Amino acid sequence: MMEIQVPKKVQNIIKILQEHGYDAYAVGGCVRDSLLGRVPADWDITTSAKPLEVKALFGRTVDTGLQHGTVTVLLGKEGFEVTTYRIDGEYEDSRHPKEVTFTGELREDLRRRDFTINAMAYNDRTGLVDAFGGIEDLKRKVVRCVGDAQERFTEDALRILRAVRFSAQLGFAIEEETRKAACRLAPTLQKISAERIQTELVKLLTSPHPEYLRTAYELGITRIVLPELDAAMETPQNTPHHCYSVGEHTLKAMEQVEADKVLRLSLLFHDLGKVQARTTDEQGRDHFFGHPQKSEELARQVLKRLRFDNDTIRKVTLLVRFHECPWEVTPKSIRRAVSKVGDLFPLLLKIRRADVLAQSEYRREEKLSRLDETGRIYEEILRKQECVSIKMLAVTGKDLIGAGMKPGKEIGDTLERFLELVLEKPERNTKEYLLSQIR
Repeated sequence: MMEIQVPKKVQNIIKILQEHGYDAYAVGGCVRDSLLGRVPADWDITTSAKPLEVKALFGRTVDTGLQHGTVTVLLGKEGFEVTTYRIDGEYEDSRHPKEVTFTGELREDLRRRDFTINAMAYNDRTGLVDAFGGIEDLKRKVVRCVGDAQERFTEDALRILRAVRFSAQLGFAIEEETRKAACRLAPTLQKISAERIQTELVKLLTSPHPEYLRTAYELGITRIVLPELDAAMETPQNTPHHCYSVGEHTLKAMEQVEADKVLRLSLLFHDLGKVQARTTDEQGRDHFFGHPQKSEELARQVLKRLRFDNDTIRKVTLLVRFHECPWEVTPKSIRRAVSKVGDLFPLLLKIRRADVLAQSEYRREEKLSRLDETGRIYEEILRKQECVSIKMLAVTGKDLIGAGMKPGKEIGDTLERFLELVLEKPERNTKEYLLSQIR
């Protein structure tokens, strides 16, 4: 019998339910991850007990979704979702069952789940319950729908994108019938809310295989949720600097940075503006003048459409705007750049490096050594604590008022002018010098 190390608190919940005559199991992702030797992010429990029966057995609970049978049981500072075995009724809108029927049958509950690798349950008494070949699919490294793929995807269209997301997280292939059904039903993703799409997309992009976004393109998924990528996949780059289409270059670039949301999103968008910016000269060579600005506008539109938070939008659009690091490799130029980009500067260098590594070999060494030099100068600026922002100036608005200036716009303008003077020559950042420059 396969054994899974179930955390003490989860064992306690299962035990209490069993002692009162109910069935209970750890279920879904936590079982899958345990079998793969990963540490589960959270533990879900499924039980034959009805929601009110669960509430009666535990002192502290939260009604998470009673109509769907889910109660969160609180033990200490942790919450565990406990859901009643259920059968979903008809789905009307590719995402919600019209009604939910509770059942006493574990197998019925597992049957309604998305993929075989997520449809396994476990408790210490029974061991592993795998009614749909989940173990076999883990061994074969495939993502396969439970039962009829067409039915599973019709129930909730988001599962189409989830199939790609799981394959990217686990490095698994998508089983043939599941793939065909995903392809057929991809257009139904139109019915899914932007928030749910965003969640899955971020998980895919921050997985070990962000380049599996290509699978989403091949299955027609991005045509619905990210048509900007499709246009990029179909845009060639006839230039010595590149050896891939805009889209393929984008996928390769995302592989070159760590799994960080802002880094991967910035690389997803950094060149998408090239689709609009592309021109071809008489020699048949492509140019993409002004593409960083176009990419920035596009990033802002798409991130808003997918309901990203303002902080993420601000960071990503700023990084996209400056992704080519368009400055000279001199302390003066780099101080100016840092004053524009602020503490995102180290991320910018990572993005530029990834961009270069996803290009052709042409002048690669030169581009990389330029980046290394930029990094060295940046470290030096930090080490010397050179002034790169109004906050770091040796004088404040208060000092200017003390020197006889009237409060108002003039103060801000003067501080801006002082910053320019100091970015030019850091040694000017003294109270004495700056106050002597008041006009």
